[in-house]
Amino acid sequence: MSNTMNANDILGELTAILEARKSESADASYVASLYARPDKMLEKIGEEAVETIIAAKNDDREQIIYETADLWFHTMVMLAQKNLCADDVLRELARRFGVSGHDEKASRTK
Repeated sequence: MSNTMNANDILGELTAILEARKSESADASYVASLYARPDKMLEKIGEEAVETIIAAKNDDREQIIYETADLWFHTMVMLAQKNLCADDVLRELARRFGVSGHDEKASRTK
């Protein structure tokens, strides 16, 4: 993967890789090992979220980028495990454009 790829290319390529890892051995693939242990996968999302928060509190720009990348990656693994992808999340974000955050939150069904 090249540094010059745009965001859609990166998300699409990563989605394809994550999908392919579903048929890999947990011993051969980190992602497959997360699929095999869903609780560990969710734990990693929490861990990366905390590390992102700490980086932000420390105002460490490079660490914020690094930890956010880890957070996004592990979140995408979870999405793929649930047969969802970044496009599903992006469509939801697009749906919210032009809607007040307060109104959007109030409209959610519990």
